[in-house]
Amino acid sequence: QVQLVESGGGLVQVGESLRLSCAASGNIRSINTMGWYRQAPGTERVMVAIMTESGSTNYTDSVRGRFTISRDNAKNTVYLQMNTLRPEDTAVYYCYANFRPAGSTRYLEDWGQGTLVTVSS
Repeated sequence: QVQLVESGGGLVQVGESLRLSCAASGNIRSINTMGWYRQAPGTERVMVAIMTESGSTNYTDSVRGRFTISRDNAKNTVYLQMNTLRPEDTAVYYCYANFRPAGSTRYLEDWGQGTLVTVSS
């Protein structure tokens, strides 16, 4: 069993910054892709930023240049530094991991419980 534990959400003003963290623990042999998705009220969950184990990144257009994803592979932890936040960034942010359990050749997916980010104008 794997757990993804997020932290760092909260209420901020427009233009301020937040840093999200997500630590994966449990029966993990390796993590391929790790990253962040978000879901605003009444909308679908969408990709914000993802990072492979080798360091390749992908961002959704609306956050490119403002958000930075990083990983500490030794700690199975992914971070999302969010700068110049806007009201439209308000959403529940979910951590995502594509990982291989110990003793398995298959990759599985898992999600964190979500952390709320609210940007107030």
